[in-house]
Amino acid sequence: MPTFTTYDGTELAYRVQGEGEPLVCLAGGPMRDARYLGDLGGLAAHRALVLLDARGTGASAEPADPGTYRCDRQVGDVEALRAHLGLERIDLLGHSAAGNLATLYAAAHPERIRSLVLVTSLSRALGVGTTDEEWDKAVEVFADRPWYPEAKAALDTIGPDTPLRRVYEITAPFAYGRWDEAAQEHAARTGQETNWEAAPVYHGEGAYDPEATRRALTALTAPVLILAGEYDAGPTPAKAAEAAALFPHAELVVQPGAAHTPWVDDPEAFARTVAGFLDPDVSTVTVDGVRIAYRVAGPEDARPVVLVHGRGNNSTTWTEISADLAVDHRVYAIDLRGHGLSDRPGRYGFEDFRDELGGFLKALGLAGATVVAHSMGAAAAYLLAQREPGLIGRLVLEEAPAFVPLDPPRPVAERPEGPLAFDWEIVPTTDAQLNAPDPAWREELPAITAPTLVLAGGPTSHIPQDQLSHLADAIPDARLVTIEAGHLIHNAAPAAFLAAIREFGL
Repeated sequence: MPTFTTYDGTELAYRVQGEGEPLVCLAGGPMRDARYLGDLGGLAAHRALVLLDARGTGASAEPADPGTYRCDRQVGDVEALRAHLGLERIDLLGHSAAGNLATLYAAAHPERIRSLVLVTSLSRALGVGTTDEEWDKAVEVFADRPWYPEAKAALDTIGPDTPLRRVYEITAPFAYGRWDEAAQEHAARTGQETNWEAAPVYHGEGAYDPEATRRALTALTAPVLILAGEYDAGPTPAKAAEAAALFPHAELVVQPGAAHTPWVDDPEAFARTVAGFLDPDVSTVTVDGVRIAYRVAGPEDARPVVLVHGRGNNSTTWTEISADLAVDHRVYAIDLRGHGLSDRPGRYGFEDFRDELGGFLKALGLAGATVVAHSMGAAAAYLLAQREPGLIGRLVLEEAPAFVPLDPPRPVAERPEGPLAFDWEIVPTTDAQLNAPDPAWREELPAITAPTLVLAGGPTSHIPQDQLSHLADAIPDARLVTIEAGHLIHNAAPAAFLAAIREFGL
C-alpha cells in the first residue's frame, strides 16, 4: 500500500481502487479501517477511489500523541494526503463519523474542495445532532421485520456503562436497509476493523465548534451532496435536510430502502447517485419524485434541442451527435428513468416516459424545443406531442415503434446474466405494451402539430418500414427519410443522420 507522512510525522497508508479522477474517501466508524467501504457499491467503475486508513487504523501507524485521534486534529491528515497526491483541489467523500472530518476540512480549506459528498453523516460539526429518544423512535421503521423484537430488546439494555464495541453489535441491524446475509457479514467485520481505544477520542471535547464551522463554510463555493438513507436513524432524512441547509450549495438525496450503509443496501443506486453528482458534465432534475440525469452542451443562449435515447441506452449514445449540434444549439441529452444515471423507480411504461419527458421540458423551461428521439424515446416523444401539441417545436423520430400490435407477439424475454446499464423491468413492461398497444396512440397521431421528420433505417432494421411510412402519413406535417443503416442510425451512420436533421432545419 502507498504511504505518506502527515504533519506530525505519523506514516499513513491508503489504497486506490478504480481508475479515473481521484475521489478521496474518509472512513467512518469512527476510527474504522477503510476496507469496510469496499468499492462503494461499484463507484470505483467511475472514479479512482483513494481510501485513506485514518491514523491508528488499517495499515496506518499509531500516532505518538493519542489526542490526535480527535476529529479536528485529523484535518491535517487530509491536507497532507492532498499535497501528497499533488492535487490542487479534491473531490472528497466522508461516510458517517467521517462526514464531520470532511466538513471540518472543507471549512478549513474551502479553496481546496472541488466537490463534497457526505454519506449518512450526522453533522455534529455543524451542531446537528439527535437524541437517544429520537433515534429510538426512528428505528421503529423496522418494526415489521422479523428480527426487530429481539434487536429492540437488546437496544433497551444499552446503558452508560455498556462498552462501545457492544453498543455497535447491538445497533448493527438498524444500520442496514435489509438485515440479510450480506449485511450481517459486513457488520461482523466491525469488531476487527475498528480501533476501539481511539474511537471515543474522535468526537471528544473540543473537537467541534459548530458556530465557527458554519461561518467558515460560507466561503465554500463547491457543490455538496448530502446523501441520506430512507431508513437511517442517524441522520434521519429530516436531520440530513437540516444539515444540507447549512451549506451554500448543497443537494439532498434520500436513497430509498437504505439505512446507514447505502452502498451495501443498494450498490447500483448509490453508485449512480454519487457518480452523477461528481461528473461535471451531468446535471439532475427531479420530475414527479424521480431524479433524472442529463448532459448539457453548447452555448446557453442557443436554440435548445433535446436528445432522447431508446430502450437500454442512455444519454451517452448521443455523444457524437451532441458534439456536432452543440456548435449552434444548447443540447440536452436525457437519461430516462431506469437508464444511465437516473433513478430506477420500478414503474415503467410508454406513458411514464411520455410524462417524464414532458415534465423535463417544463422543469427546464424548454417549451418549444426541438426533440430528437430514438426508438422507445421516439414513441414517448410523439405521445407527448399528441397530448400537449404546443410543448415541442420540431420533432425528429428515429426508428419509432408505430404501435401496431405485434404479430406474432414478443415472447417473455429472459434477463441476461450479470449487471445491466438499465433496469431490466423496463423490458417486460414495454414488450407487453408493444404486443397490445393502446389504439388511441395511433388514432391521435393527427393531433401532432409539430413539424416532424420520421427517419427509417431500411431493410436491416427490425422495425417494419411500411409502418414508419404509415406513421409519417398519419402526422399532418411530417416527412419520411430513409437512411439504410439499421435501427441505430445515429450510431451507424452519424454523418447521414446529421445531414438529414440539418436539412430538416436544425
